Amino acid sequence: MTLLEQPLSYLPYVPLGVLGILLLIQLYYIYFVYGKLTFYPIKSFRETPLQPPVSVIICAHNEEENLKSFLPQILEQDYPLFEVVLVDDCSDDESKWILKEFSSRYPERLKIVEIKEHIRLKHTKKFALTMGIKAAKYEHLVFTDADCQPAGAFWLAEMAGAFSPEKEIVLGYSPYFKQNGFLNKLIRFETTHTAMSYLAYALKGNAYMGVGRNLAYTKSLFYKGKGFNKHMHIKSGDDDLFVNHNATNTNVNIAIHPDAHICSVPKTTWKSYYKQKARHSGASTLYKRKHKRMLATQLLSALLFYLMLFVCFVLYPSLWYIPLGIYSIRLLSQLLIFNRIYAKLAIRDLFIWLPILDVLYYFYICINGLFNRRKKQTSW
Repeated sequence: MTLLEQPLSYLPYVPLGVLGILLLIQLYYIYFVYGKLTFYPIKSFRETPLQPPVSVIICAHNEEENLKSFLPQILEQDYPLFEVVLVDDCSDDESKWILKEFSSRYPERLKIVEIKEHIRLKHTKKFALTMGIKAAKYEHLVFTDADCQPAGAFWLAEMAGAFSPEKEIVLGYSPYFKQNGFLNKLIRFETTHTAMSYLAYALKGNAYMGVGRNLAYTKSLFYKGKGFNKHMHIKSGDDDLFVNHNATNTNVNIAIHPDAHICSVPKTTWKSYYKQKARHSGASTLYKRKHKRMLATQLLSALLFYLMLFVCFVLYPSLWYIPLGIYSIRLLSQLLIFNRIYAKLAIRDLFIWLPILDVLYYFYICINGLFNRRKKQTSW
């Protein structure tokens, strides 16, 4: 065999080599990114010396039922000094009267900011949030949504306690309520894996996003970063883009103690879930370049791993044990690292679904993003 023929003889096995390289990339993310969260000791911030006065800001648009169900649990948090700023954003249901009743019950704690619809003015949630921030009287701000339920009476103490003179942003965790059906499993899986990613990178000093259902930052940071001016033209991004543009390697803390969780009402149809993810995907185009590269590598390497796995099974039926072994290494690594994370983030019931949901997660997110990243977004 000539020197030229020798390397050519290995060409038929290039797909197996590519699969091996993709495995190594995936193992890096599993062990060196998610592993940061696996071995992170959960801390309670409830008893920290710094318990600053806090303004909780909630924007609501036609949320009368959710306000009845969840607002009292926000207003009755066990915390020394706080206010709730409720921005009623052009609601045309009974929200106004429900909030009036709550105002009479909590006159010193609830502040209502009413935004009325203007025939010539269409605005996004960011405008409503800005009005709420301007109305807030305290420096430390905690954000959630009208359809969110705190894990208990110490949610606010956990989130606010995570502030310090160096920490201007606190990233919380907001899972969805557990319901019947496969869609609910996928939504909860996707939400948790998004949280796993942004929490782990925050621990690495590279925070790139947060979720507005459970997020906190200071008013001075909001004004220093000129609010949402850089991305006011798109619907989403009031949470992830704000964090992406204002986080540093030292000013972010995370609060994931079970008392710091806040649950949200999930979508119940595939169509509504698709629209929700389509809205979110548009914001990622404005991430910092390093974060876009980082997340694209993670997503594409996982997607290509599954595609190349299929190719190798088809091309090398007699060598089936090689791609199977490679897949098994990745899966066992996930099970090893994710087991403790799933316990921390309260989704242990999805652990056995990991092999199926992991495939669907990467393909669904990739397809959704491909079709919706460039769509123009202009409203709530």
